[in-house]
Amino acid sequence: MKDPYQIIKQPLITEKSTILRESDKYAFVVDVKAGKVEIRKAAEELFDLKGKILKINTMQIRGKSKGQFLRHRRGRRPNWKKAVITVTEGTTIQIFEGI
Repeated sequence: MKDPYQIIKQPLITEKSTILRESDKYAFVVDVKAGKVEIRKAAEELFDLKGKILKINTMQIRGKSKGQFLRHRRGRRPNWKKAVITVTEGTTIQIFEGI
């Protein structure tokens, strides 16, 4: 298994993901090649959630294409993967512990 920090890269902080936290769901940017089982094991190890994860949903997000400026080539942002982890009611994940 890879290092858990290579599987779960960072928390996804958007308006929608902060609203999801009220219903015990947390969103993360994860490795593109990681599966649900690897994500579950990494989250259990990083956030001490042994037996508290109910469900994991993953999505492949395609990178946006960037416009063409004068005679320059068209570019793309890289593809990435998002995981939404649902935990048992009353369980919290401390994402902002250093702030």
